[in-house]
Amino acid sequence: MIRREGDMLVLEGAVTFDTVPELISAAEEHFRQGAAAIDFAAVTEVDSAAVALVIEWVRQAERANVALRLVNLPASMQNLAKLYGVSELLQPANA
Repeated sequence: MIRREGDMLVLEGAVTFDTVPELISAAEEHFRQGAAAIDFAAVTEVDSAAVALVIEWVRQAERANVALRLVNLPASMQNLAKLYGVSELLQPANA
């Protein structure tokens, strides 16, 4: 699930192969409307699809001229990004 709070998108629950298809397009309009951060604090599970999702969201945000901040990025997701050699694309920010 994804909801907007000010300029932040808040993710809740699992971000996995099963949930990514609906999440992938959910944020694009929010980026066009000025959303500039994604909070992962309420995420309960991630897999490699979550890394792919965030890479796509970074691209969407760039198209909307938004410098995307990733807040409370799970350590497991950072580890996956490092394993895949894309950790520079998933730089966590302070809340």
